[in-house]
Amino acid sequence: MCGIVGAVSDRNIVPILVQGLQRLEYRGYDSCGVAIHEASLKHGQGGLKRARSTSRVSELMSQIETDHLASGTGIAHTRWATHGAPAVHNAHPHFSSGPGTLASLANKPGRVALVHNGIIENHDELRAQLQAKGYVFTSQTDTEVISHWVDSVYDGDLFDAVKRTVLELKGAYAIAVFHKDEPQRVVGARAGSPLILGVGTSHHENFLASDAMALAGITDQIVYLEEGDLVDIQLGKYWIEDRHHQRVERPVKTVHAHSGAAELGPYRHYMQKEIFEQPRAIADTLEGVEHIVPELFDGVSGGANSASAFQVFKDIDNVLILACGTSYYSGCVAKYWLESVAKIPCQVEIASEYRYRDSVPNPKTLVVTITQSGETADTLAALRHAQSLGMHHTLTICNVATSAMVRECKLKDMRHLPAALQAVLALEPQIISWSQEFASKENALFLGRGTHYPIALEGALKLKEITYIHAEAYAAGELKHGPLALVTSEMPVVTVAPNDALLEKLKSNMQEVRARGGVLYVLADGDTKIESSEGVNVIRMPEHYGVLSPILHVVPLQLLAYHTACARGTDVDKPRNLAKSVTVE
Repeated sequence: MCGIVGAVSDRNIVPILVQGLQRLEYRGYDSCGVAIHEASLKHGQGGLKRARSTSRVSELMSQIETDHLASGTGIAHTRWATHGAPAVHNAHPHFSSGPGTLASLANKPGRVALVHNGIIENHDELRAQLQAKGYVFTSQTDTEVISHWVDSVYDGDLFDAVKRTVLELKGAYAIAVFHKDEPQRVVGARAGSPLILGVGTSHHENFLASDAMALAGITDQIVYLEEGDLVDIQLGKYWIEDRHHQRVERPVKTVHAHSGAAELGPYRHYMQKEIFEQPRAIADTLEGVEHIVPELFDGVSGGANSASAFQVFKDIDNVLILACGTSYYSGCVAKYWLESVAKIPCQVEIASEYRYRDSVPNPKTLVVTITQSGETADTLAALRHAQSLGMHHTLTICNVATSAMVRECKLKDMRHLPAALQAVLALEPQIISWSQEFASKENALFLGRGTHYPIALEGALKLKEITYIHAEAYAAGELKHGPLALVTSEMPVVTVAPNDALLEKLKSNMQEVRARGGVLYVLADGDTKIESSEGVNVIRMPEHYGVLSPILHVVPLQLLAYHTACARGTDVDKPRNLAKSVTVE
């Protein structure tokens, strides 16, 4: 999703800004840009300059080199389009040059440069007010409203202008902005979108970023700004005001965000890298964990007066899981685990739907949010909504921590997961063979039952989002209730077939597909007695893994989507209209 990097230094920080954008590329974007203040390194000479592109950050770097952009003050951005098409004139950073006509502004130097993550809900109202003052808009974005508003209220103090501006904004935002009259100053603000402060260790520099990953290798001294904070960074100093306009001290934390996590290394794409790093991610999660006990979750309620996890788990009588996309499907698997193993009722809801419907709150509910990035706007809003209803027992699962949900499994089974995943990854050549056949298709069907139905949903999602093949998933028992009408010899049907209690039922569903001429692609455990034959293609999983089987079965589906996308020539790491980290609703 959208990414922000900003800096003030006594050295040229343009390479740092570009490097930061490269480390945020994996999140998905459709345009990128950099703005600098030339005077910051020229003792008062020069003004604002920028370079913007709808291509990759590497192409942006070529522009920067051609234009010889260098500065000690700058901001940079990767954009995922919300308001306005992916086009250079809609790309960030946005400038404001004050009121005027299009003709008069053509050669008028910029006064304000600004980047923004989030969505401004009242941008139409603000746009009308600014147009009445003579401001001309050159983009369709909501962001340009902010840059013009800062310009309209600026009276010699950028921090004051930003403070006055955010009072007018409704919606979510993280912004970084600088002004031509203050060449060594960048001001940031956040509400509903993440923004961090990086404290420099040399060159009197300080940084702003939407993610600590952007600053990996530059500084590990990070201040996490809180909701409503405004921050002012200058050479060798910074200060923060909270939402009540009081000066505050936020703790500086040492955060080891490894730059290698955002570098491709030997892999062709970031998606391939993420797939193959899953065994290590699970091993890292389990490192130092001797027993899966409630104390691992201490602090689930948050705040200084948090109850112990043991007491929370003892007091709750149901679980509500809120998530979006892939995280939602993970939650659906967890529902099976929680009700089967822990014997506690569990409900899973799409976060963007939950907050907008009337629901019946239960203070004895544990609200679990699942978000890969920790930034998903819909999920965070749904969590706040649940808390406003009086449900204060909360647990957030981010990234690799999801494996901690599986509490009942024997520890040796969890310890063996990385090795089991490596064995699944070794199936890649067989999956590549499948992908060659899928590459010419325009539709696909995915089937699963029980805990593997959400895995089928995830397989369909991955295929459609990076290959642009239309794909749907169904609980296999629902075939006869409509989806069989879609089955022809041109409709590949992917079936997740573990050796569990529903296997024989699933085999009957597979026969229904074959009877209509459908071609099956089956991921089967070794002892399922499902053999390859005409119209039935089988890849055998290396071992059956019981309750943890969904973790293994999802990997071949990820690889199938990845290699099909490669065969079709789509941009795996920059799929159209999609983002990896969704920070807006």
